Amino acid sequence: MLNYKLIDKLRTKNPLVHTITNIVVANDSANGLLAIGASPFMSSTLAEMEEVAAIAEVVVLNMGTLDDEQLAAMILVGKKANELGKPVVLDPVGAGATNYRKQSVEQLLRQVKPTLIRGNAGEIAALSGITWASKGVDAGEGSGDIKKIAEKLALETNCFIAVSGKIDCITDGSRTYFVKNGTPDFTKMTGAGCLHGCVCGAFLGVDEKRSLESVVVASTMYALAGELVAEQLTGVAVGSFRTYLLDQLSGLDSKLVQEKAIIERIDEK
Repeated sequence: MLNYKLIDKLRTKNPLVHTITNIVVANDSANGLLAIGASPFMSSTLAEMEEVAAIAEVVVLNMGTLDDEQLAAMILVGKKANELGKPVVLDPVGAGATNYRKQSVEQLLRQVKPTLIRGNAGEIAALSGITWASKGVDAGEGSGDIKKIAEKLALETNCFIAVSGKIDCITDGSRTYFVKNGTPDFTKMTGAGCLHGCVCGAFLGVDEKRSLESVVVASTMYALAGELVAEQLTGVAVGSFRTYLLDQLSGLDSKLVQEKAIIERIDEK
């Protein structure tokens, strides 16, 4: 059962979302969180990681412009969040692009237990050890069954997996949802996937059950916001899409999202 009222609850509760993210998307991620009613805290300073984990409702770790110091901060705050029972979202940007990224995400996963791993098809395939023709941090092309790949990784890591794409695939390994709202215009905006991870994190932060369904509602709200913007625009309008996406996110409520949601659920036997 999907609880769309989490959308309204998020705006009321205003959860603090601690985000360690990359320099390319930090501004959009912070403003996107503000638009849905969350409060962003953007820091990777080692000295305050444990303290921030204690006051935040959720921690979001994004590996987009990773370096050794940032990785150390991610591990420190992630371990503290685990200790305190706070949800952790991992966005393994470009996980298969270089050996450094691959080794770094493996190191992080040995020490931190994510609640959710969110990525594109190439990143999720890379974490599953499956060959996928990625291009840098972009999804690239592959011939695998992304549903099966995501379900396999969910069972191996014992966490939720959200794969963003033309159709978002969200699974815990036994229950899988396809979110069919959205627009190709997301691919024209740098950091669209990164913001998706932040939105999912905010919803996990206000869901006491830490449920898979909260990720589905978050993904649906986000995908629908992009879809509604695309319906208003004519031609290529990258800058307008980015701006209007924030506007749509700030105005969506539970009733509209539930009314326009296009979701398919598949339970494995």
